[in-house]
Amino acid sequence: MATENNNENCEVCYSVEDITKTLPSDEILEDNAALLKSLADPARLKIVYLLKNGELCVCQILEAIDKSQSTISHHLKMMKKEGVLSARKQGKWIYYKLANENIIDSLEQIFEK
Repeated sequence: MATENNNENCEVCYSVEDITKTLPSDEILEDNAALLKSLADPARLKIVYLLKNGELCVCQILEAIDKSQSTISHHLKMMKKEGVLSARKQGKWIYYKLANENIIDSLEQIFEK
């Protein structure tokens, strides 16, 4: 339902200029959008939830997710690039963990129904 635009209501509203002053910078918004994009895939979300309890080797992630090694590697690389994951190499294996463990709480708040 459309509301009438009358001057009485507009006087108590914030001006668009006041509202836009509270917006994050374009750079921050682009960074946030890239972070969200890095999570915007069911397999990537599954990886994040797998890492909820700590570090896992790539072989463990592969075993848990029914995707090809190249697909999982792509997902891991993307999330590492955006700062969702951190990695360390030990011998021939790479171990991944959440770069920010609060991400699980944030996701649960977003998906709360």
